[in-house]
Amino acid sequence: MEVKEVLKVKDSALFTAHPSTLLSEAVIMMAENDIGSVVVMEGDKLVGILTFREVLKVLAKRQTERRVGPTPPIAEILVGEAMLTDPPTTNPTMDLDELRRLMVSTRTRYVPVLDGDTVVCVVSFHDVAKAVLEERNFENKLLKAYIKDWPSE
Repeated sequence: MEVKEVLKVKDSALFTAHPSTLLSEAVIMMAENDIGSVVVMEGDKLVGILTFREVLKVLAKRQTERRVGPTPPIAEILVGEAMLTDPPTTNPTMDLDELRRLMVSTRTRYVPVLDGDTVVCVVSFHDVAKAVLEERNFENKLLKAYIKDWPSE
């Protein structure tokens, strides 16, 4: 199974932000749309990805810094300060097992899918798990039907 098979059954909405967007605005977008990531773009170029993991890291860092001295208010944090730069990416023809290995080895839950230089969508670990489960269920039905119709001797 390839990544493009997962794309056929998932929502293709792409949520983006610019590095100069306020982090709070990106978090509101993520919460309102029940998504776990935002692709960070400068024009047509992918420059990073923002997930709740990066949000938590930057908030924890700011809280720690406040203990040792004054820091700018959290409301002034920009997406560019929190985003993961140079995230792992995939393409529609990558084998799903290869994508799973990539996600596990990089501890990444959200991977942008690129068709050339164009961001098509983001595939989540959940999307991959759902696709694999559906494929296994289909295979099991075929095998059970085959065994049920097995000719008697």
